[in-house]
Amino acid sequence: MAAAGAEAAAVAAEEEKRLPEGDPESGGDSEDEGDSDSSGDGEDEEKENEAEIQRLEEQLSINAFDYNCHLDLIKLLRQEGELVKLRRARQKMSELFPLTEEIWLDWLKDEIKMASESSEREKVYELFERAVKDYICPEIWLEYAQYSIGGIGQEGGIEKVRSIFERALTAVGLHVTKGTALWEAYREFENAILETAQPAPGSIPSPEQQQMLCSQLEKIHTLFRRQLGIPLLDMEASFAEYEEWSEDPIPETIIKNYKKALQQLEKCKPYEEALLGAETPKLAEYQAYIDFEMKAGDPARIQLIYERALAENCLVPDLWARYNQYLDRQLKVKELVLSAHDRAVRNCPWTVGLWIRYLLAMERHRVDHSIISEMFEKALNAGFIQATDYVEIWQAYLDYLRRRVDFTQDSSKELEELRSAFARAVEYLKQEVEERFSESGDPSCTIMQNWARVEARLCNNMQKARELWDNIMTKGNAKYANMWLEYYNLERAHGDTQHCRKALHRAVQCTSDYPEHVCEVLLTLERIEGTLEDWDAAVQKTENRLARVNEQRAKAAEKEAALAKQEEEKAEQRKQARAEKKASKKAKKTRIGDKRKADDDDEGEWGQEEEAEQPSKRHKGDGDGVLLEEDMEVETGLFGRSGPEKPDRPANQKEKASTSRKDIPKVLHDSSKDNVTVFVSNLSYNMADPEVKLKELFESCGEVAEIRPVFSNKGTFRGYCYVEFKEEKSAVQALGLDRKVVEGRPMFVSPCVDKNKNPDFKVFRYSTTLEKHKLFISGLPFSCTKEELEDVCKAHGNVKDIRLVTNRAGKPKGLAYVEYENEAQASQAVLKMDGLTVKEHVIKVAISNPPLRKLPDKPEAGRASQFAVPRQVYGARGKGRTQLSMMPRALQRQSNPVAKAENGMVQNSPATSSEHPEEPKKMSNADFAKMLLKNRNTERLGILFSRAFVGSWMSATLKS
Repeated sequence: MAAAGAEAAAVAAEEEKRLPEGDPESGGDSEDEGDSDSSGDGEDEEKENEAEIQRLEEQLSINAFDYNCHLDLIKLLRQEGELVKLRRARQKMSELFPLTEEIWLDWLKDEIKMASESSEREKVYELFERAVKDYICPEIWLEYAQYSIGGIGQEGGIEKVRSIFERALTAVGLHVTKGTALWEAYREFENAILETAQPAPGSIPSPEQQQMLCSQLEKIHTLFRRQLGIPLLDMEASFAEYEEWSEDPIPETIIKNYKKALQQLEKCKPYEEALLGAETPKLAEYQAYIDFEMKAGDPARIQLIYERALAENCLVPDLWARYNQYLDRQLKVKELVLSAHDRAVRNCPWTVGLWIRYLLAMERHRVDHSIISEMFEKALNAGFIQATDYVEIWQAYLDYLRRRVDFTQDSSKELEELRSAFARAVEYLKQEVEERFSESGDPSCTIMQNWARVEARLCNNMQKARELWDNIMTKGNAKYANMWLEYYNLERAHGDTQHCRKALHRAVQCTSDYPEHVCEVLLTLERIEGTLEDWDAAVQKTENRLARVNEQRAKAAEKEAALAKQEEEKAEQRKQARAEKKASKKAKKTRIGDKRKADDDDEGEWGQEEEAEQPSKRHKGDGDGVLLEEDMEVETGLFGRSGPEKPDRPANQKEKASTSRKDIPKVLHDSSKDNVTVFVSNLSYNMADPEVKLKELFESCGEVAEIRPVFSNKGTFRGYCYVEFKEEKSAVQALGLDRKVVEGRPMFVSPCVDKNKNPDFKVFRYSTTLEKHKLFISGLPFSCTKEELEDVCKAHGNVKDIRLVTNRAGKPKGLAYVEYENEAQASQAVLKMDGLTVKEHVIKVAISNPPLRKLPDKPEAGRASQFAVPRQVYGARGKGRTQLSMMPRALQRQSNPVAKAENGMVQNSPATSSEHPEEPKKMSNADFAKMLLKNRNTERLGILFSRAFVGSWMSATLKS
């Protein structure tokens, strides 16, 4: 009865599914209102879908391994109701890739709707058999078992249902979270059979009926006992149900097994809970679960957890490799091993390692040679990412063919096949691979080397081996000593002394990387086996060759030194050009007399300047709180030139801003609050009221305790500040605002770290290593937006993130990083997008693999020491012999001021005199500016002295 009820429910569900979308019976409106507009829109949409279907079919004809293209085509065909094309599209995709659980269930439900006759039911059974081989999915097995119940009325129907249920329990009966549903469905089916076997009320059952009843009861008992011995969720309910159903007490052995399973369930629960709480793909959680089961050592449970992990991570090659390795080394069941390998290469066809393991597994289980050769041909068409992958797959196949040959025979079919395969491999790498990758992937000709070794050692055919090595040397390998020594060793083992001597003489003549090594081998050969004439010839040849090599190396060293000298001269010229440019800028300033007059009128201003730190003329921020001060910005220059006035700002506003900022007391940064403080840089210098603006921005992260913008002495904002929070978690959350655009510039937010204590600290939020699921795109037009790039990229896979690279001002640089869900989609995108034209710009697309950054050598002193003393600007003819310094000795004395921390910036503290008493302290630009300002009287004296000295020097020159 239960079976009949289940079948009726299934028929009702099928009838509901047969209703087409938009049918009036399903709630659609049959009125004619707006029919003309809707029909027009429908026709347009239908035409668009037909054009899209045609485009997808053409794209698949070019690249049949485009996974996302298959999905889009199936979705459109199902939407349009093209059942014949839909079935064909699904069939093609299933031949290339294992289908996911969702795709299989949709396909099966569509076929079940159309299957009415027994012959059509058999086709559905075949489809189910294919579905359960792709992945171990409890839902598909449950659907398979329930569908088989519909054929219970046919001959052998009951036994067929039981067989399917038993296979389902073997496959997924151990599934901790979903296995219970299968056990309960199986028991309900057996209970339904038991109900039909019950005799009519009041009648006495015959011995045959009594035997059938006992047999059926025993089947249900067995199912309960088997289930209670397996750790499954909701085991307690199953045990209670068994107690209620059974008329006899539960045996002690069953209770013992049940408690043991409960203990095992408690051990598994943490891993199951981790899987439930984790986000897709849950790879780390599955790996922890796999490690747990591996320690337990139950092969069935290990296989199941691997299959569960692969169902959600089917595009992870490493996971397939570990699973196949376990099956190869532990279970060694032919059908199971080969099935897993086949699914691995169908899921990740771009991974050459999986194909190589598949070929080895087929050879290990003695699969027919024709099948192995056919699988190798599929591997060649899989579309590997690198040229070296083709070399590896060819080498694996050639190794297989070599193991098939019986070399005791002079000639055989297998040997000829091996030789033809070697020749085909060399030609394939030369034409197919080199045309695609612009390289053969085998620059050292390893395949030809192995071919030569096979001919020499196994076939005793040194003539063929010599021909192959001669071909190898003509491909640009003659300059390498190791290639000649490989050939020499082969001749030494299987050739004769004459060919050994000939090879070494050629090697001495051609080798350019390590000729000394080759010369030494030649002399060793002649010392052992050569005559006096041979020895003399070898000595003369090696001496002449080494003399030429040394001469060439000397010339190369001279050339390199000349180039280095040229680079130094160019660097010096650039340095001198910068100095002249800087001097020309200073020449445009007003005369020192006006400035000195202004200084005499306002003596109090000098006192304020003595305490104020001079702002830098040039600001550079790198996001970490590092600022360089390359130039001094003082109100009186080194040679008496005053600073420029900005014409775009009124004088009264400038004086007002300067006065207001000078009134702000200098605040020392408390390094103990670094954990609740963030450093903000790359802000606009023209930002008005940065405290208010930044407080509104950072209040979303938590309560702000204080914002300390850094200003120059003239009252201008220097583009960086410190933001202090009440709580540490607020500072951590504020780091998420890094690269947020504020007033047209990307704002840099980084942790507050003392660079003096942590000089190597650097904040960079992106990976600098190889990321196979991420693309690097160059050559983009500057006008390209993130949305436009996403429209181009999403056609090749699911795009997780797009980052347009910009400069410090927020302007695009024509570069971008695009992150896909997996490396399969990224690989397809590289093949399709590389060389694509976007807004008349040809873009370049590659897998993200940033080169290692070459870090400069760290200077012994801090940054301030780089600008210790201002450089003297000389003319184009350099410094003359009679050129004297115009600076008084009083100004040349070095000071040792105590470093101050102002506006949160901590200066580098000078070394104590006890540590380096003999070394004078080098001064930064700011220190030099302070010294000038603090020695006002001395400076004026120096100016007068300079003028007097110049006047007397000019008079003496004129007289002479």
